Amino acid sequence: MTDRIPTRRVRFTWPEDLNPMWTPQVPEFAVAANSVSLIMPFAEPYVVSSVRAAVDDLQATDPDLAAEAHAYALQEAQHHGQHRRFNEQLVAHYPGLRRVERALGWVFGKLRRRSTRFGLAYAAGFETIAFVAARWVDQHQILLRDAEPTAATLFLWHLAEEVEHKEVAFDVYQAAGGGRLRYAWAMTVAALLLAAASLAGAWTILAAERRLFSPVAHVRLVAWSLGFVLTALPVMFVSALPGHHPRDLTDPVGLEHWLDHLDPATGTVPEWALP
Repeated sequence: MTDRIPTRRVRFTWPEDLNPMWTPQVPEFAVAANSVSLIMPFAEPYVVSSVRAAVDDLQATDPDLAAEAHAYALQEAQHHGQHRRFNEQLVAHYPGLRRVERALGWVFGKLRRRSTRFGLAYAAGFETIAFVAARWVDQHQILLRDAEPTAATLFLWHLAEEVEHKEVAFDVYQAAGGGRLRYAWAMTVAALLLAAASLAGAWTILAAERRLFSPVAHVRLVAWSLGFVLTALPVMFVSALPGHHPRDLTDPVGLEHWLDHLDPATGTVPEWALP
Protein backbone atom coordinates (compact mmCIF):
# COMPACT_ATOMS: atom_id res chain seq x y z
CA MET A 1 0.00 0.00 0.00
CA THR A 2 1.40 3.39 -0.91
CA ASP A 3 1.18 6.46 1.27
CA ARG A 4 0.22 8.49 -1.80
CA ILE A 5 -3.00 6.53 -2.32
CA PRO A 6 -4.48 5.84 1.11
CA THR A 7 -7.58 3.77 1.69
CA ARG A 8 -10.26 5.70 3.55
CA ARG A 9 -12.89 3.29 4.77
CA VAL A 10 -15.93 5.46 5.19
CA ARG A 11 -19.61 4.74 5.63
CA PHE A 12 -22.05 7.55 5.25
CA THR A 13 -25.01 7.77 7.61
CA TRP A 14 -27.93 8.92 5.55
CA PRO A 15 -30.86 10.83 7.04
CA GLU A 16 -34.06 8.79 6.98
CA ASP A 17 -35.88 11.69 5.36
CA LEU A 18 -33.24 12.44 2.73
CA ASN A 19 -34.68 14.68 0.04
CA PRO A 20 -33.42 13.40 -3.33
CA MET A 21 -33.47 17.04 -4.46
CA TRP A 22 -30.61 17.68 -2.03
CA THR A 23 -29.48 20.99 -3.58
CA PRO A 24 -32.55 23.11 -2.77
CA GLN A 25 -31.32 26.32 -4.39
CA VAL A 26 -30.69 24.57 -7.73
CA PRO A 27 -32.49 21.21 -7.57
CA GLU A 28 -31.45 20.42 -11.14
CA PHE A 29 -27.89 19.98 -9.92
CA ALA A 30 -29.06 17.16 -7.65
CA VAL A 31 -30.85 15.67 -10.66
CA ALA A 32 -27.58 15.73 -12.63
CA ALA A 33 -25.47 14.35 -9.78
CA ASN A 34 -28.00 11.62 -8.95
CA SER A 35 -28.06 10.58 -12.60
CA VAL A 36 -24.27 10.31 -12.72
CA SER A 37 -24.33 8.26 -9.52
CA LEU A 38 -26.44 5.60 -11.24
CA ILE A 39 -23.56 4.40 -13.42
CA MET A 40 -20.99 4.13 -10.63
CA PRO A 41 -21.99 0.69 -9.24
CA PHE A 42 -21.59 -0.68 -12.77
CA ALA A 43 -18.67 1.23 -14.30
CA GLU A 44 -16.38 1.20 -11.30
CA PRO A 45 -16.52 -2.58 -10.63
CA TYR A 46 -15.67 -3.05 -14.32
CA VAL A 47 -12.73 -0.67 -13.95
CA VAL A 48 -11.58 -2.40 -10.75
CA SER A 49 -11.77 -5.89 -12.22
CA SER A 50 -9.84 -4.75 -15.31
CA VAL A 51 -7.02 -3.27 -13.23
CA ARG A 52 -6.91 -6.22 -10.84
CA ALA A 53 -6.58 -8.59 -13.80
CA ALA A 54 -3.22 -6.97 -14.56
CA VAL A 55 -1.85 -6.93 -11.00
CA ASP A 56 -0.34 -10.45 -11.03
CA ASP A 57 1.80 -9.63 -14.06
CA LEU A 58 2.82 -6.32 -12.50
CA GLN A 59 4.00 -8.05 -9.32
CA ALA A 60 6.86 -9.57 -11.32
CA THR A 61 7.73 -6.58 -13.49
CA ASP A 62 6.82 -3.48 -11.45
CA PRO A 63 5.93 -4.20 -7.81
CA ASP A 64 5.58 -0.49 -6.98
CA LEU A 65 2.94 -0.03 -9.68
CA ALA A 66 1.28 -3.26 -8.55
CA ALA A 67 0.98 -1.76 -5.05
CA GLU A 68 -0.49 1.43 -6.47
CA ALA A 69 -2.94 -0.57 -8.57
CA HIS A 70 -4.04 -2.48 -5.46
CA ALA A 71 -4.54 0.77 -3.53
CA TYR A 72 -6.40 2.27 -6.47
CA ALA A 73 -8.73 -0.73 -6.62
CA LEU A 74 -9.50 -0.39 -2.91
CA GLN A 75 -10.40 3.28 -3.31
CA GLU A 76 -12.64 2.54 -6.27
CA ALA A 77 -14.33 -0.31 -4.42
CA GLN A 78 -15.17 2.16 -1.65
CA HIS A 79 -16.64 4.54 -4.21
CA HIS A 80 -19.03 2.18 -5.90
CA GLY A 81 -20.06 0.65 -2.57
CA GLN A 82 -21.07 4.04 -1.20
CA HIS A 83 -22.83 5.04 -4.43
CA ARG A 84 -24.75 1.76 -4.41
CA ARG A 85 -26.13 2.59 -0.95
CA PHE A 86 -27.01 6.10 -2.09
CA ASN A 87 -28.65 4.79 -5.27
CA GLU A 88 -30.84 2.42 -3.26
CA GLN A 89 -32.45 5.49 -1.73
CA LEU A 90 -32.85 7.12 -5.13
CA VAL A 91 -34.58 4.04 -6.56
CA ALA A 92 -36.88 3.95 -3.53
CA HIS A 93 -37.97 7.48 -4.44
CA TYR A 94 -37.96 6.92 -8.19
CA PRO A 95 -38.79 3.28 -9.06
CA GLY A 96 -38.44 4.08 -12.76
CA LEU A 97 -34.67 4.21 -12.24
CA ARG A 98 -34.68 0.41 -12.00
CA ARG A 99 -35.01 0.32 -15.79
CA VAL A 100 -31.88 2.46 -16.10
CA GLU A 101 -30.02 0.15 -13.73
CA ARG A 102 -31.10 -2.94 -15.65
CA ALA A 103 -29.88 -1.39 -18.89
CA LEU A 104 -26.55 -0.50 -17.33
CA GLY A 105 -26.18 -4.03 -15.97
CA TRP A 106 -26.73 -5.42 -19.46
CA VAL A 107 -24.24 -3.02 -21.09
CA PHE A 108 -21.45 -3.66 -18.61
CA GLY A 109 -22.11 -7.38 -18.79
CA LYS A 110 -21.32 -7.11 -22.50
CA LEU A 111 -18.21 -5.01 -21.82
CA ARG A 112 -16.85 -7.65 -19.45
CA ARG A 113 -16.63 -9.99 -22.42
CA ARG A 114 -14.15 -7.68 -24.11
CA SER A 115 -10.39 -8.13 -23.78
CA THR A 116 -8.50 -7.13 -20.64
CA ARG A 117 -6.57 -4.64 -22.76
CA PHE A 118 -9.80 -2.86 -23.70
CA GLY A 119 -10.90 -2.94 -20.06
CA LEU A 120 -7.67 -1.26 -19.02
CA ALA A 121 -8.07 1.34 -21.78
CA TYR A 122 -11.63 1.96 -20.55
CA ALA A 123 -10.34 2.33 -16.98
CA ALA A 124 -7.72 4.87 -18.07
CA GLY A 125 -10.23 6.82 -20.16
CA PHE A 126 -12.89 6.69 -17.45
CA GLU A 127 -10.39 8.17 -14.98
CA THR A 128 -9.65 11.03 -17.37
CA ILE A 129 -13.36 11.86 -17.54
CA ALA A 130 -13.63 11.59 -13.75
CA PHE A 131 -10.74 14.03 -13.43
CA VAL A 132 -12.57 16.49 -15.68
CA ALA A 133 -15.68 16.09 -13.53
CA ALA A 134 -13.62 16.90 -10.45
CA ARG A 135 -12.21 20.01 -12.11
CA TRP A 136 -15.70 21.13 -13.25
CA VAL A 137 -17.30 20.64 -9.85
CA ASP A 138 -14.38 22.36 -8.14
CA GLN A 139 -15.07 25.41 -10.31
CA HIS A 140 -18.83 25.29 -9.62
CA GLN A 141 -18.98 24.58 -5.89
CA ILE A 142 -21.39 27.49 -5.53
CA LEU A 143 -24.04 25.11 -6.89
CA LEU A 144 -23.70 23.16 -3.64
CA ARG A 145 -24.70 26.09 -1.44
CA ASP A 146 -27.21 24.91 1.19
CA ALA A 147 -26.85 21.34 -0.08
CA GLU A 148 -27.61 18.40 2.19
CA PRO A 149 -24.12 17.88 3.67
CA THR A 150 -23.93 14.07 3.53
CA ALA A 151 -24.81 13.92 -0.16
CA ALA A 152 -22.42 16.76 -0.98
CA THR A 153 -19.66 15.02 0.99
CA LEU A 154 -20.19 11.76 -0.88
CA PHE A 155 -19.61 13.39 -4.25
CA LEU A 156 -16.74 15.65 -3.20
CA TRP A 157 -14.92 12.82 -1.38
CA HIS A 158 -15.28 10.65 -4.48
CA LEU A 159 -14.04 13.35 -6.85
CA ALA A 160 -11.14 14.30 -4.59
CA GLU A 161 -9.93 10.71 -4.60
CA GLU A 162 -10.32 10.57 -8.38
CA VAL A 163 -7.81 13.42 -8.56
CA GLU A 164 -5.56 11.63 -6.08
CA HIS A 165 -5.26 8.48 -8.18
CA LYS A 166 -5.69 10.08 -11.62
CA GLU A 167 -2.66 8.38 -13.22
CA VAL A 168 -2.74 4.83 -11.84
CA ALA A 169 -5.12 3.22 -14.36
CA PHE A 170 -3.24 4.89 -17.20
CA ASP A 171 0.09 3.57 -15.90
CA VAL A 172 -1.32 0.05 -15.62
CA TYR A 173 -2.69 0.30 -19.15
CA GLN A 174 0.69 1.47 -20.44
CA ALA A 175 2.46 -1.36 -18.62
CA ALA A 176 0.09 -3.82 -20.32
CA GLY A 177 1.06 -2.56 -23.76
CA GLY A 178 -0.95 0.64 -24.04
CA GLY A 179 -1.94 2.08 -27.39
CA ARG A 180 -3.34 5.56 -27.95
CA LEU A 181 -6.01 4.61 -30.49
CA ARG A 182 -7.49 1.96 -28.21
CA TYR A 183 -7.33 4.43 -25.33
CA ALA A 184 -9.11 7.13 -27.37
CA TRP A 185 -11.83 4.68 -28.46
CA ALA A 186 -12.38 3.30 -24.96
CA MET A 187 -12.50 6.82 -23.51
CA THR A 188 -15.12 7.75 -26.11
CA VAL A 189 -17.17 4.69 -25.14
CA ALA A 190 -16.89 5.68 -21.47
CA ALA A 191 -18.02 9.23 -22.24
CA LEU A 192 -20.98 8.09 -24.34
CA LEU A 193 -22.14 5.61 -21.70
CA LEU A 194 -21.90 8.27 -19.00
CA ALA A 195 -23.90 10.69 -21.16
CA ALA A 196 -26.57 8.10 -21.97
CA ALA A 197 -26.96 6.99 -18.35
CA SER A 198 -27.09 10.60 -17.15
CA LEU A 199 -29.70 11.55 -19.74
CA ALA A 200 -31.90 8.54 -18.98
CA GLY A 201 -31.58 9.11 -15.24
CA ALA A 202 -32.31 12.84 -15.49
CA TRP A 203 -35.41 12.33 -17.65
CA THR A 204 -36.71 9.66 -15.27
CA ILE A 205 -36.22 11.86 -12.22
CA LEU A 206 -37.66 14.97 -13.87
CA ALA A 207 -40.71 12.99 -14.99
CA ALA A 208 -41.25 11.67 -11.46
CA GLU A 209 -40.90 15.21 -10.09
CA ARG A 210 -43.37 16.46 -12.76
CA ARG A 211 -40.70 18.80 -14.11
CA LEU A 212 -40.03 17.07 -17.41
CA PHE A 213 -41.41 20.08 -19.29
CA SER A 214 -39.89 22.72 -17.03
CA PRO A 215 -37.98 25.24 -19.19
CA VAL A 216 -35.79 26.28 -16.23
CA ALA A 217 -34.78 22.68 -15.54
CA HIS A 218 -33.81 22.04 -19.14
CA VAL A 219 -31.96 25.33 -19.59
CA ARG A 220 -29.86 24.66 -16.52
CA LEU A 221 -29.12 21.04 -17.39
CA VAL A 222 -28.24 21.88 -20.99
CA ALA A 223 -26.02 24.78 -19.92
CA TRP A 224 -24.13 22.63 -17.42
CA SER A 225 -23.84 19.78 -19.90
CA LEU A 226 -22.40 22.04 -22.58
CA GLY A 227 -20.01 23.57 -20.08
CA PHE A 228 -18.83 20.13 -19.05
CA VAL A 229 -18.42 18.99 -22.66
CA LEU A 230 -16.41 22.09 -23.51
CA THR A 231 -14.20 21.37 -20.50
CA ALA A 232 -13.88 17.66 -21.25
CA LEU A 233 -13.21 17.60 -25.00
CA PRO A 234 -9.86 19.45 -24.92
CA VAL A 235 -8.64 17.29 -22.04
CA MET A 236 -9.75 14.10 -23.77
CA PHE A 237 -8.07 15.18 -27.01
CA VAL A 238 -4.79 16.12 -25.35
CA SER A 239 -4.75 12.98 -23.22
CA ALA A 240 -4.94 10.83 -26.36
CA LEU A 241 -1.87 12.46 -27.91
CA PRO A 242 1.47 10.59 -27.86
CA GLY A 243 3.65 11.60 -24.94
CA HIS A 244 0.86 12.92 -22.75
CA HIS A 245 0.54 11.62 -19.19
CA PRO A 246 -2.18 12.32 -16.60
CA ARG A 247 0.44 13.82 -14.28
CA ASP A 248 0.60 16.72 -16.77
CA LEU A 249 -2.95 17.72 -15.81
CA THR A 250 -3.28 20.52 -13.26
CA ASP A 251 -5.17 19.40 -10.17
CA PRO A 252 -8.21 21.41 -9.02
CA VAL A 253 -7.08 23.45 -6.05
CA GLY A 254 -10.25 23.36 -3.96
CA LEU A 255 -10.63 19.59 -3.87
CA GLU A 256 -6.91 19.14 -3.24
CA HIS A 257 -7.13 21.27 -0.10
CA TRP A 258 -10.37 19.61 0.98
CA LEU A 259 -8.52 16.30 1.18
CA ASP A 260 -6.11 17.91 3.66
CA HIS A 261 -8.93 17.88 6.23
CA LEU A 262 -9.39 14.11 6.18
CA ASP A 263 -8.70 12.45 9.52
CA PRO A 264 -5.71 10.11 9.04
CA ALA A 265 -6.37 8.34 12.35
CA THR A 266 -9.92 7.31 11.56
CA GLY A 267 -9.93 7.47 7.76
CA THR A 268 -13.08 9.59 7.90
CA VAL A 269 -14.07 12.61 5.86
CA PRO A 270 -15.42 15.86 7.26
CA GLU A 271 -18.97 16.81 6.40
CA TRP A 272 -18.84 19.36 3.64
CA ALA A 273 -20.15 22.87 4.10
CA LEU A 274 -19.69 25.86 1.80
CA PRO A 275 -17.87 28.61 3.71
